[in-house]
Amino acid sequence: MIQLLIIALYFVIVIVIGLFSRRKRWSADDFFVSGRRYTTFFITGSLLATMIGGSATVGLAGLGYSRGLTGAWWLLVGSIGLTALGIFFAGKIRERGLYTLPELAEKQYGKTVALAVSILVVVSWLGVIAGQIIAAGKILSTLGMGSPELWMAGFTFTFLVYLVIGGQDAVIRTDMIQIGIIIIGVLVGLGALVWQTGGPGYLLNALTPDKLNFPLSSSFNALDLASYVFLIGSTYAVGPDIYSRLFCARDESTARKSAIWSAVLIIPVAFAITLLGMYASALFPNISPEQALPAIIKDVFHPLLSGVILAAMVAAILPSATMMSASTILTVDIVGKLIKDRPEKRMLALARINTVIIGAASLALALILSGVINALLFAYTIYTCGVIVPIGLGFYKAKLKVTATGAMASIVGGGLAGLASKVWGIKYMDLAALGISLVLLFAVSYIQNRYKAGRAQHKA
Repeated sequence: MIQLLIIALYFVIVIVIGLFSRRKRWSADDFFVSGRRYTTFFITGSLLATMIGGSATVGLAGLGYSRGLTGAWWLLVGSIGLTALGIFFAGKIRERGLYTLPELAEKQYGKTVALAVSILVVVSWLGVIAGQIIAAGKILSTLGMGSPELWMAGFTFTFLVYLVIGGQDAVIRTDMIQIGIIIIGVLVGLGALVWQTGGPGYLLNALTPDKLNFPLSSSFNALDLASYVFLIGSTYAVGPDIYSRLFCARDESTARKSAIWSAVLIIPVAFAITLLGMYASALFPNISPEQALPAIIKDVFHPLLSGVILAAMVAAILPSATMMSASTILTVDIVGKLIKDRPEKRMLALARINTVIIGAASLALALILSGVINALLFAYTIYTCGVIVPIGLGFYKAKLKVTATGAMASIVGGGLAGLASKVWGIKYMDLAALGISLVLLFAVSYIQNRYKAGRAQHKA
């Protein structure tokens, strides 16, 4: 009962924040990018909260359970991606004053490429949101009341209410509360486990040496690490939900500093959550990996402590930034392009409707899928193989002489190859798909440039 009350209180606080964030007079900047007024402290906190979603709670603990310390790479590659973002891209992204990543694609390559990116992002991010909803159902079902499906529906309803009411401003405000609860919950939970098991030496004796190996192990080799770096880490360097945070920064310097600070601060969190999964592996050797965190919460902790940690996990999973990113892209870059008359009030109403549509579609997908990591990997692979290469290299379009036609070939060819790698389960085909995207970008651009040069000489 204590756990249920804590979770209910958290849900109420989230909705109240949404109401508090609502203003009498909304502008598009207010709803989509919070008026572009936030400082390094807020953007860093929001980026951290964005990173620590379902994959970093149920999913990452599950990897710690099955693989050991190398499971931490799921988030550590995010640190690598954010470092690259801070050094190379963050300032350039913010100075453009845009709302979405597809708008950036339009600036680089034109409207057709932007539309392709928009569709690919929305479809992929449905899978990401679905993975987070699945994680919520798994965690909240530990209360012993109601089925995971019922909790998934209630969870989806809660974050839809506060997003529709408060927009991006509500996301930023709740992110700051979420990241505080997450860090406290994870550290308190880990500390309690270490205390109850007699100290860190417990894991040394309870687990096989391979689970303590780092950076590689028998179950996680160099090719697996390369897949993580390129397919997952790159989504932090070129990702719509990450960019949506940077668009809210007050200036270019704030965007750069926030990315770097987030890259540093995520490292200890990654290891802490992985260690929770490793403790579960020692204490509950016969459960499925994604039950690691729920098992610890349910069977190890005092009800009051488990309630706090459940609130932390719910906070971590809340897909507010991902949902807001997908909804904004659907509104601004897909539906909005079909509307000639686009008054601000109409666009804001459309944004709220699209938020509900995205939420309902994600819930439906979550009810069909089952595994958190599988859902996220499926989505990330399709997105990464289609979008990362053309958008990342698009910042240097003139120097590299890449064209819009080359970018379109890269998006379509890479995305389809990534989809094939997951549909048919071809190992390491996802890395090959990223290579296909790169080759198509330069090969088609080269052919097009040579063709144009030949036509110019012919006319001369």
